[in-house]
Amino acid sequence: MGLPGLLGRLPGDPELVQPLLALAVALILYAAAWGIARIAAPRLAQALPPLGEALAGHVRAVLRHGLAALLLAAGLALWPIGSLGHLVIGIVLGAAVALATTHILRALAIPRWAVVPLALILFILIVSGSGGGIAPVGEMLDRVGVTLGKRRVTLLGLLSIAATCVALFAAVRLGNRIVGRSIQKAQGFDPTQKLLAQKLAAIAMVVTAFFVGVDLLSIDLTAFAVFSGALGLAIGFGLQKTFGNLIAGIILLMDRSIKPGDVIVVGDSFGWVNKIGVRAVSVLTRDGKEHLIPNENLMTQEVENWSYSDRNVRVRIPVGIGYDSDLKLAQALMLQAAQDSPRVLRSPAPNVWLTGFGESRIEHDILVWISDPEGGVGNVKSDVLGRVWHLFRDHGVTIPYPQRVLHPAPGTGDLPHG
Repeated sequence: MGLPGLLGRLPGDPELVQPLLALAVALILYAAAWGIARIAAPRLAQALPPLGEALAGHVRAVLRHGLAALLLAAGLALWPIGSLGHLVIGIVLGAAVALATTHILRALAIPRWAVVPLALILFILIVSGSGGGIAPVGEMLDRVGVTLGKRRVTLLGLLSIAATCVALFAAVRLGNRIVGRSIQKAQGFDPTQKLLAQKLAAIAMVVTAFFVGVDLLSIDLTAFAVFSGALGLAIGFGLQKTFGNLIAGIILLMDRSIKPGDVIVVGDSFGWVNKIGVRAVSVLTRDGKEHLIPNENLMTQEVENWSYSDRNVRVRIPVGIGYDSDLKLAQALMLQAAQDSPRVLRSPAPNVWLTGFGESRIEHDILVWISDPEGGVGNVKSDVLGRVWHLFRDHGVTIPYPQRVLHPAPGTGDLPHG
């Protein structure tokens, strides 16, 4: 005897018993999915780390409602169509699908104003289908619309476009997260190659999503043939900087002339490269400011890369001493101050050069090497000069200041006061 026969032999009023029994079955299936998800979610996140990281803590909720939707769909298929119990299970199924969709989209940082309408549409469609009324609902939505020229824009079409766009956007974002985390954990690639692979994969996903969306929405691209010339002209003039920056960013990653972590100087901006984006390079300065420099500027302007082939950077620290000071002692003290500074490298060793005789002082340069230019240069100079000051003061070496001596001309005497 099949399920319809068993339901027909239940004692009591079938109009009341069958919906209650359907609700009990739906709750049991949901509880089973809840228990399975509680056990399987940690194992799934451990077996597929990129997926677990991409969903950012929503794995258990997505698995819970997703499994419930599958079990309820199987129960709905076995329940007699057209009965009130069939509609009850359909309502619970619609809620499960809507909740699963909501958790997936919120995990991907999709805004609520886009998530809630899509989840509501899915719920209505599933409930309407369970009650046998999805076709009338579609017809009603298709009748609501306006005619623009030779085309008719309906509410059903707008909802289909909106739902497709949100779904494709979520799929692209989920794919980018999964592929990005997989590339980050791949062995044998340096950070620059990983970043380049992520950018290329993101571009490929966007292009694929575009053509999939065109196919799903049955958009005839030949209809845009008239506008192709104007569109190409608009892209050529209006978006040339955008595409130029995109291509420049890919070239920078391919030739590896500038990489994340490099210390660069572009114009007045000095700092380390924090991120190479599609449009601009983020340069983080020592004072916490983040400069966004267009990729194209790094291709056309002169750029100082302090860590291109070698992270060691030489720092020049000028120091002057008085003419009456002991020259060898002062140079030894300057060298000692450089060697005592914690960030100064021992190899290459620091050095002291005599660079010239000034108007009131003997000029020197203390030359030191550091291997962490992203830590700043000014603090190294400050530390070395502070040590020089204390050593000079303890050993009697003077640091002169500019002086002017006026000698009156012979025979002029004192100047008259008036």
